[in-house]
Amino acid sequence: MIFGRKDQKPIRIADKQVKEWKYTTCGYCSTGCSIEIGINEQGNAVASRGVADADVNRGKLCIKGIFEHELFEASGRGNNPLVRDQIHDEYTETSWDSVLDTMADKIKAIQDQYGKDSFAIVSTGQLLTEEFYTLGKLTRGCIGTNNYDGNTTLCMASAVSGYKRSFGSDGPPGCYDDFSHTDCLIAWGSNLPEQHPVIYWRLKEAKEQRNFPLIVVDPRVTMLAQFADIHLPISPGTDIVLQNALMHVILKEGLEDKDYIEKYTNGIEELRACVADFDPTSAAKICGIDEDTIRHVARLFAKAGRAMSIWTMGLNQSTHGSDAITGCNSLSLITGNIGVPGGTSLSITGQCNAMGTREWSSCSGLPGYRALEKEKDRNDIAEFWGIDPEFFPKKRGLAQTDIFPAIETGQIKGLWLVATNPMTSMPNTSRIRKTLEKLDFLVVQDAYQDVETTQYAHMFLPAAVWAEKEGVFTNTERRVNRVCNVQPPKGNSKSDFWIFSELSKRFENGQKITFPVTTEEAFEEMKTLSKGAGRNLDISGMTYDKIEKARGLQWPYREGATDNDEGARLYTDGKFATPTGKANLIPLPWVDNNEHPCEEYPFWLNTGRVVEHFHTRTRTGKMGNLNKYSPTPYMEMNPDAAAKLGIKHQSYVRIASRRGDAVVMVQLTQRVAPNSVFIPFHFHDCVNRLCLGLLDPHSRQPAFKQSSLRIEHVDQKLAAKMNRERRTY
Repeated sequence: MIFGRKDQKPIRIADKQVKEWKYTTCGYCSTGCSIEIGINEQGNAVASRGVADADVNRGKLCIKGIFEHELFEASGRGNNPLVRDQIHDEYTETSWDSVLDTMADKIKAIQDQYGKDSFAIVSTGQLLTEEFYTLGKLTRGCIGTNNYDGNTTLCMASAVSGYKRSFGSDGPPGCYDDFSHTDCLIAWGSNLPEQHPVIYWRLKEAKEQRNFPLIVVDPRVTMLAQFADIHLPISPGTDIVLQNALMHVILKEGLEDKDYIEKYTNGIEELRACVADFDPTSAAKICGIDEDTIRHVARLFAKAGRAMSIWTMGLNQSTHGSDAITGCNSLSLITGNIGVPGGTSLSITGQCNAMGTREWSSCSGLPGYRALEKEKDRNDIAEFWGIDPEFFPKKRGLAQTDIFPAIETGQIKGLWLVATNPMTSMPNTSRIRKTLEKLDFLVVQDAYQDVETTQYAHMFLPAAVWAEKEGVFTNTERRVNRVCNVQPPKGNSKSDFWIFSELSKRFENGQKITFPVTTEEAFEEMKTLSKGAGRNLDISGMTYDKIEKARGLQWPYREGATDNDEGARLYTDGKFATPTGKANLIPLPWVDNNEHPCEEYPFWLNTGRVVEHFHTRTRTGKMGNLNKYSPTPYMEMNPDAAAKLGIKHQSYVRIASRRGDAVVMVQLTQRVAPNSVFIPFHFHDCVNRLCLGLLDPHSRQPAFKQSSLRIEHVDQKLAAKMNRERRTY
């Protein structure tokens, strides 16, 4: 023994004086970790721990989950409803009855003067599923606006669109257990160790046991790329080119699964004709991956016994996002890797209940993956709710990213934001600021009064946080898990479920539609609506008790089910939700509409997450054990590029695009290429001031990652002063 190792002191764990542990599900990312919150004798939450017998996390938590109990007492919580006439006035406190009366009157006045769709609603991916269902019932059945969407458009819309185009329905077809069966895995624009640490642990454990090749496609040397067997540092925005080249090799060399293609897919000849133009030699010049590597990866994937793809925002947040997801699906389909253990095309969802809003919120349609465009679906829901089906629109209205331009043009006069913060999350922040100022009426409903968007609101509704409520979440692998009440809502805040139900009473149809008193009653309604021949999204066999006892159940879980085997994977029988019953192989021609580096703006801008923060830092920015790791905006820059500009490590610089500017601290690292920079997206008035935000034509999701900027020197003392001010939140 050396260096005094014999003199090691024992590890001491502080006794938090926990009297009782309460079960719930983590409210951060989509992993769906089962968690227990420790309550002391005074009834305060003082500790968090993972649940050992939960299949998802098996006792583990990431750093955010470890400190999640601190959320209940985090600063900035809202206690009482607030109102004001003009955004330059001071807020005044009011009662819930008064604020909901005023809100309903304002909505009706706007709709009476400008039409039903002149009032818009944008929700989140972080409510309970029963709350999403209730908000959808309120919006579609009572308020009647067709301009209703979720902020999941910023993260998962391309995955939804890609699944629908390929398989005929939304819903990730695989599960975490596929890591334990796969023989090859390609991760597209996904940095699991920082985005979803517990999913990464599942992947790492499976790889150590089975030693399958891990291939990471990402312009940046992410933490996952450092652990990969092969890293493909692709040119930003060219994923479709690489996918087409891989399929070119597979089809040209006869490595496809001909039997699966013949039995279960449509469109192989059209796909073959499209990818014929993407030979590896030509593709290499566009995507930056040499032709031999393209051939090698294609053969690895096609010859593997089972192969799978995963992705997150690197694919979704692009003008080609929906196409890129469709390309992942097609790679899996032509190699027979859908519906089998270890073979899947799996989106890694962002928010804790982004799946719940996709399933039940009615943002893009009606509950349970029903479509406004289908007369039968409209009639079924109208009959179930007890209203006239003509109250429903015949097609979906505007997505979130189209709602804001509609405010600019005067089509939308009022907006209700539920647990979302566009002043930090939307691209081109300065444009969003001017847009919000044009509204006649803006309502912000959030747990935190100091969320940046409240600066532009006329009304603030204080909501309860995550485990101050009761209900369920659905995670990335379609696993429904319980969120149990740990503490009462803080102050005079209320659950979102209560707010939606109470507001419904102020509308004419709210007298016709039954709004359940408890979330469990709402869940029973959802179970009834989920039944039906051929419906994958079937939760009719679930109960709150069953879900909690099993530590989560995956759908489909049909009435009478005694185990969860059916829920592990979709399309195991080769039957898809398309009119033909077969999956679609869709040709993907590539159009380069990215903003490229140029002489004036010579650097690619890349954005992403860091493990210690979540979204716009509304929560993590106030928790000392998380915020201390990244308390202020920073930028990763290549040392060689920095040397040419005379920029030093940990100095401050001004970054500017054609849309805006920001000041950040520089972190020099070889993880980024000399012509690229990386900036975390969590900080207010930072990187999203620069993003271009062009929209994917299918999903309407914005491109946060393919734009260009320049780097300038800045006064160091002034920048340091700004840095200090930002550290307060």
